[in-house]
Amino acid sequence: MKALLKGTILVLLLICCIHAVSAFSVGSMSIDPSGSLTPNSPVTVTFKIDAGDFTSDSEIQIFTDLEKPKWTYTIIVNDVENLRPVFGGRTLAISGFELSYKKSDTVAVRVSLEGLAPAVDKTTNKTLVRITEYDGNNKAITSTQVEKTAIVINTGEVTSTIQASDAELQDYRTQIDEKAALGIDTSAAEAKYNEANQKISSARSRPSNQYAEALADLNAAKTAIEDGKTVLDKAWAEYEIAAAQVPINNVDAIIGWFKGNSSTANDQQLSTIVTKREVAVSYISNANDNIAQGNYAQARQKAQEAFAKGNESYTDALARQKQLMSGWFPSLPKINSTVGIIIGVVVVILIIVGVVIYRKRSQWDELG
Repeated sequence: MKALLKGTILVLLLICCIHAVSAFSVGSMSIDPSGSLTPNSPVTVTFKIDAGDFTSDSEIQIFTDLEKPKWTYTIIVNDVENLRPVFGGRTLAISGFELSYKKSDTVAVRVSLEGLAPAVDKTTNKTLVRITEYDGNNKAITSTQVEKTAIVINTGEVTSTIQASDAELQDYRTQIDEKAALGIDTSAAEAKYNEANQKISSARSRPSNQYAEALADLNAAKTAIEDGKTVLDKAWAEYEIAAAQVPINNVDAIIGWFKGNSSTANDQQLSTIVTKREVAVSYISNANDNIAQGNYAQARQKAQEAFAKGNESYTDALARQKQLMSGWFPSLPKINSTVGIIIGVVVVILIIVGVVIYRKRSQWDELG
């Protein structure tokens, strides 16, 4: 008997705790205009709610962030329409009493909302409609809640965003021009510049209700600029490596000259020159590794170190080569001023004697 009593009490408690859950659903919703909104622009939202098995103690509440909202709704029972008066306010409440009919009946609500997009300090999402069922205890049933939002834009913010993008693009243009003046290959960077410029122009030309699309354009432009700076940085590093290779190639030619002559192949300074050259080559190898890893600043640093060391090796090799080549020709003895005068006098005398002899021979030839 006690067990039966306990079971009965438990069943009663469960019945009290369980509330009827309607199967309401929302059909397709029409929003005009679609997309993003500007403050004070008119907005119209229409939709239909299928009430299902609705209890009289439940309620449907429809909320909006629109300014000056005007609600119009019609209760439809078995295709018979019953238009309700126009309501104002942010929330429209439709009681379960209006929606509770026999299970065999088909009950729906057609709703039309007109209002103005609200003013915003910054671009943000605002609720156009939020449809929520509340049970007999005024508790929201969020599992069936339906909400539609739209971006309301601050038009001044859009303009400032485009201006900021323009400034960033101009800074990028300057970087490209500076690198091009150095002889760096900027073709890939130019392609990214053109892509970013096109996206910013697209954002600027869009109407105000396409803020989301304009924002997507600006984000794409930002990505293109960032990618362009990366490829420009890489091209700069590759340029520095190519410059560092020049003195190495030059010293290689002189080292070849050293080794190609038996008298210089084992020159005592050659090993130092070769060692410096090898250090420069190792720096270039490190620079290439850094490029492969995307560390372009480090690659440039290593390339500059390679250039300095390679140039040092080349300078040493060139100086030693000139020194050795000058020793291949015998130097003439130095002549002091006294000896020079004597030699000059002797030369003059010899010239005079030669002229006298030549004239005498000429006279003999004439006399026969």
